[in-house]
Amino acid sequence: MRFIFPAVVVSLLMFSCSQSEKGDDTPIVKAGNKVLTKQVLDENIPAGLSQNDSIIEAEHFIRTWITGVLMYDIAEKNTGDREYINQLVENYRKSLVIYHYQEQLINEKVIKTIREQDLYNYYKDNKEKFKSDQYLVKGVFLKVPIDAPEIEEIRNSYKSVSSMASREKLEKYSVRNAVTFDHFLDKWISFDELKNNWPEASSKALILKNGGNYFEQQDEGYYYFLNVTEFLSPDDFAPFEYAMPIVREMLVNQQKIDFLKQTENDIYQRALNKGDIKFYKE
Repeated sequence: MRFIFPAVVVSLLMFSCSQSEKGDDTPIVKAGNKVLTKQVLDENIPAGLSQNDSIIEAEHFIRTWITGVLMYDIAEKNTGDREYINQLVENYRKSLVIYHYQEQLINEKVIKTIREQDLYNYYKDNKEKFKSDQYLVKGVFLKVPIDAPEIEEIRNSYKSVSSMASREKLEKYSVRNAVTFDHFLDKWISFDELKNNWPEASSKALILKNGGNYFEQQDEGYYYFLNVTEFLSPDDFAPFEYAMPIVREMLVNQQKIDFLKQTENDIYQRALNKGDIKFYKE
């Protein structure tokens, strides 16, 4: 919905959209005792819009801002239980401050102190939690135009990637000719990461049925070469290097709970020892 604004406001909107300057406190509109400035308006209009779209966004923001100010003023005058609302605000503020302080402590005392050895020990002790939920592979994948040269040579090279010479040949060839060259011999990836580059949905079933190794397909535009050097099914445990982000998250969550509980106990005990806590007898 478009809103009708006075001509002076529209001209300010056009000026604001075309000549934005940081720190500009030129007033745009006043509602009640609040003033909306050009700077605040600029900060709330997405960058990269056309002038017409910027004006539409600005009109919408101004209308929303005015309505918000007026509704708040009316609510302030007509809300009876101010003490209850103030208590809700104070409780929220207290929770927010505590939360940010806890996050700061966790980052400094938990996340930054976790070593890779800690992650591996946790993985080893809880390996049953890290079964892969998808097919994982290592290998190489090439997508090459149908009219690319030396196809027969590449057909031989992609099958012998254990050889450094073959890998170098593939890399050099791919720079000149391949549309896609994925080299994942030293890391596990999900098989689904390849599916956008593979020509048929049935390819996955074919590979799983045959148990891996060399696969070649062709359509009207491209050759597709895949060498699966290692393969894991969802029944297998996910390798540590693949599971590490999940391991880190689980270990952090576990240590975070213990750390916060210990921190709360320490704060309580220190305050008790210093006499900052006083219990009154009836």
